[in-house]
Amino acid sequence: MNLPLKAYWELLSRHLRPQKGRFSLLLLLLLANILLRLVNPQVMRSFIDSALSGSALRILTYTAIVYIAVAIFQQVVSVSVTYIGENVAWNATNALRAELAWHALNLDMHFHNDHTPGELIERIDGDVTEMATFFSQFIITLLGNALLLVGILVALFLEDWRIGLAFTVFAIASLLVLNRVKDIALPHQKARRQAEADLYGFIEEQLNGAEDLRSSGAVGFSIQQLFRLQANILTHSRKAHFKRWLIENAMGFALTIGSLLAFGSGYWLYTLSAVTLGTVYLFINYITMLEEPLWALTHEIESFQTIGACIERLSDFRKIQPDLVDGPGADLTASASALTAPSLRFDEVTFAYADGDPVLNNLSFELPPGSVLGLLGRTGSGKSTLARLIFRLYDPSSGRISLCGADLRRARLADLRRQVAIVTQDVQLFRASVRDNLTFFDRAIPDARILATLHELELGEWLASLPEGLDTELESGSRSLSAGEAQLLAFTRVFLRNPGLVILDEASSRLDPATEQLLERAIDKLLQNRTAIIIAHRLGTVQRADSILILEDGRVLEHGDRRQLASDPASRFHQLLQTGLEEVLA
Repeated sequence: MNLPLKAYWELLSRHLRPQKGRFSLLLLLLLANILLRLVNPQVMRSFIDSALSGSALRILTYTAIVYIAVAIFQQVVSVSVTYIGENVAWNATNALRAELAWHALNLDMHFHNDHTPGELIERIDGDVTEMATFFSQFIITLLGNALLLVGILVALFLEDWRIGLAFTVFAIASLLVLNRVKDIALPHQKARRQAEADLYGFIEEQLNGAEDLRSSGAVGFSIQQLFRLQANILTHSRKAHFKRWLIENAMGFALTIGSLLAFGSGYWLYTLSAVTLGTVYLFINYITMLEEPLWALTHEIESFQTIGACIERLSDFRKIQPDLVDGPGADLTASASALTAPSLRFDEVTFAYADGDPVLNNLSFELPPGSVLGLLGRTGSGKSTLARLIFRLYDPSSGRISLCGADLRRARLADLRRQVAIVTQDVQLFRASVRDNLTFFDRAIPDARILATLHELELGEWLASLPEGLDTELESGSRSLSAGEAQLLAFTRVFLRNPGLVILDEASSRLDPATEQLLERAIDKLLQNRTAIIIAHRLGTVQRADSILILEDGRVLEHGDRRQLASDPASRFHQLLQTGLEEVLA
């Protein structure tokens, strides 16, 4: 049968090798289980023939005890096979989940913009769960029954070559029928899995936008879309089920013929006195056992169809490679002289998302070490895009971005992101302890340093108010803390990382006056001996800036010293100050 075993092995092989000891034990137990199943009918034949020949009660008793003992031991071995098979399967597939999650997190933002989190969850968890089930069923059902099938045919040949030959032909014919119809449900199974991924992606999107949906009265439309996606799953499920019904009926017809053949051949040989009644029982028992692996293979066809679709999707997913790759390595601090702060330079940088219009057009500017740039511009002017390019979430379409004179594309991503940090309005919290939220799960940062940083940022009272200190569990999102506390937590993260370049993306826009004063003092400390970019929607937030850069439609509208621009009546920055919307920046 053309099962996707090669692709399956390629997905799981590296995660199965560490478990080769348990895997070997599993195969030994599986062989023992098959051997015991073949032995017990032989014991029963001996019992029947001994009873008919008038053997002593003691012999019959011993034979019955042996039969019961073998049956009990076979059940123990069978349970052990199931347990070890499931254990190996879930260990291997859990490791595969981790590998795929790591792969997803390292893919480009282009990929994540095109795929919803719900779709990725269904692929990484849902498809891999199908693989785990398939693995355990493959070992126990497919491989076990295939070996059982061979063992039964060998045993039948040893009893009577005519019976062995007849049922070998029957088994081959049944497998050929099964092979002929095995792929008919695959397109519908693959379509069903994709439809389920679409449904999970839709649900994730709708839950994230629940507030807007309710306020705009679009709940009814959302429910209609939900029904449409569920109907799509139902359509493909019904088609796949119908094809499975055809497979089961084809095999059922073949097995009915096999049963008639078993009774007929046994009766014929018995009337010829070629075999004993116990041997007839043995034939019928083996033929009944022969139906079991054939039925098992039939019932696993649906799993084979599903796993084929899952493996194809996961293999395609693993083949997706990021366009952004690690550079060979570049020193990001060498040009910073005695300062810890790096320099930053944009040389004719142009960038567009996917195939859209350019967001940045021939952007050029230089930020000396230790200086602060105030970045202004309307929404959509390219301010946030500029920050993403510095982090190398994207690469420029053309041009060059340099940190300490080194092209970012030559730097290792880990080195770059240790050197650059950002604080935004929206702070992401994780369902984890305060310690893990502050360190991003880096256990190498000692508690003493965390506590010192919190006290430096005047957060000692806040920490003391927590019921379990650094071990206090926070909720995901930002529900556990106020906006001000979340912002200060984000600043603590930056202090613990100690980067050379800091980007503040309107980090104080949602704070109350008291918390904003606390944050202002934190910013003063943060900017010492660091290069910084302050992305502002309000003019008041750039009062610390040494220079001002105003973007408009992705181009430099104005760039220069803040004080000079503020005092130049012809400058755009001066005109903005004169609107009266913000205080004049000294």
